[in-house]
Formats: sequence, structure tokens, C-alpha cells
Amino acid sequence: MGYVTSLFARRMVAAAGNSIDGAALLQGVGIDPDAPLDPKVMIPAATYYDMLERLAAQIDVTDLPIRTGASMKLDEYGALGLAFKAATTLGASYARVERYARLWTSVVRYELRADPRGTLFILHRPGERRLGMRLSNEATLASALSIARQVSPVPVKPLEVLVRHPAPKSIIAHEDWFGCPVRFGMDLDAVRFSTTALAQPNILGDVGISRYLVSHLDKELSEIADDAPLVSETKGAIAQALSEGAPKMADIARGLGLSTRSFHRRLSEHGMSFQTLTEETRRELAEGLLRDEGHSLAEIAFLTGFAEQSSFTRAFKRWVGMTPASYRRDRSRS
Repeated sequence: MGYVTSLFARRMVAAAGNSIDGAALLQGVGIDPDAPLDPKVMIPAATYYDMLERLAAQIDVTDLPIRTGASMKLDEYGALGLAFKAATTLGASYARVERYARLWTSVVRYELRADPRGTLFILHRPGERRLGMRLSNEATLASALSIARQVSPVPVKPLEVLVRHPAPKSIIAHEDWFGCPVRFGMDLDAVRFSTTALAQPNILGDVGISRYLVSHLDKELSEIADDAPLVSETKGAIAQALSEGAPKMADIARGLGLSTRSFHRRLSEHGMSFQTLTEETRRELAEGLLRDEGHSLAEIAFLTGFAEQSSFTRAFKRWVGMTPASYRRDRSRS
């Protein structure tokens, strides 16, 4: 399963305003709304899309991705944001995103591709074009321009924006933000820039600082690759422990041969939190057990670590937007 940084979820909820219960939405995807913003804290991409679809059921989200993308700040991206600033040109900044985006997402790959009309900054995200993904893609394209405008000494205006999915009911906000044609129903999700725009020197471009930051990012990237098995091992240990109630981090760490401090640090370096992994494991286990008619709802509640069926029902509805019984009925009809 792929992951995205919790930063995106927080910004989407903030852009939605006070007409929604933002704290409840964030808690529903395993994010503590009162915790400091940390781009290294990840959530499952599918969970993020679910949250966006629940949000869309409450408010008009036509221009929400644009408002979200416009609100993104480079300072919130950690070392990658600093490296984007320190690159000598805008093209070099986007090359940093192409290389290091794995630090904030495992479901998106970026590509800079030259073509006869300039250069395309392409967003590759596989999977079903469900509403949550469509909203996320639009916000990602909008944020790509937002961060460019934060480093350039002159206004940045793309030649055009290409979007794979069909257009929303209005694209006025999209074209106002990008300042160029936005074409939906295309073969790519991409922003096309002129060669001149990408050659523009950045305000804070610095070769020495850039070299240091790239070294730091390379180290972070290698740690993500090295610790990948830890996530699956942790989820397996959590699943085995759930029948005895919600597991404690210290017990899971001990079972994996780690101290609690080391376990927490390694999960954080991988962009994970123990709370997020526990919630994800519970949800995945519950969905799998609900597809098996051999387990009653009370048994599934017990196997996923809940003392009472009512607590399980509330948690499951928070995760997927429907009760366990409704979920089971829907799956039996499909």
C-alpha cells in the first residue's frame, strides 16, 4: 500500500474552512490534529482519498484543490523544501522534486520531460481515478506552481496545464490560479513550462548550501529504502497482538528486538507513526474479516482489538464512512 505525507491531508482540511469538523476528519485517518505539523508523518494513500471523499460529501470541493495547492509553503516540506529554494534555477528545483519526492509520497512519481514546446513537469500516479485521487492530483499540480512562485524573482506562468480526468463543473478557479489554459481529459497530469521559465535563477539559489542539502536528502532517501521491511513487520506484529486489545508500542518494539526509543525513531525516519500503523492494520484486518461471512461482527470487533462491538462500529464508520454491517452487505452484492 502507498503512503502520502500527512501535510497534504492537513492542508486540505484547513482549506475547507470552518464548515466542516476538521479535527474529526484528521482523527479519522490517524492524524492528531493538535500535534505539530511534520511532513515525515505518513498516512495510507487510500485512507487519504477516503477522507477527501467524505469531505466532498459535506461541501462543494470544486475549487478546494486549488485553494489547497495555493496554501502550500516550502518551509513546511522540511529539507526538501530548503533544497528546492537553494537550487540555482527553477528547473533545478523541480529536478529535486523528481529525485526526492519519495520522501513525502510512495504513490507518486514526478518526471521532467523535454518536448518541442518546452518542458513538462509530469505527475505519475497509478490507480483508479476515484474522486479522492482526482482531488489530490489537482491539488498537487496547483502546489507545484505555488512553490515555484515562492522561489522565483519574477511571476511564474505555465504555458498550459494538462489533467487526465474529466473537468469539474467549473474550471474558473483553476485557470485563474494557473494563469493559462487548463485542459482536462488529456493523456497526462502535467504542467508545461517554457524553457525560459525553468532557466530563471532562484532568489535564494546557493551552490554550497544546495550541495549540503542534497547530501542530507540522499541520506534520508537511503534510510527509507533500508527500513521498508520494518513497516510490514510492525503491521504483522500488531495484527497478531490485536486479539488481546490495542497493542502498546513498547510491547511491539520488544517483540521486534528494539527499544521503544529506537523503534519510534526508525518509524519516524520512515515517515510513520505507531498510531497510524495500528489504525491501518485494524482497518485492513476488519475489511478482510468482513468479507468472510464466517465471522460475526462481535468476533471481528474482538479480533481487531475492541472491547465492545459498539466501539468497533464507531471506529469502522470513521474509517470508511459506513457501518460494518453496511460494508458487509455492499460487498456481498458485488
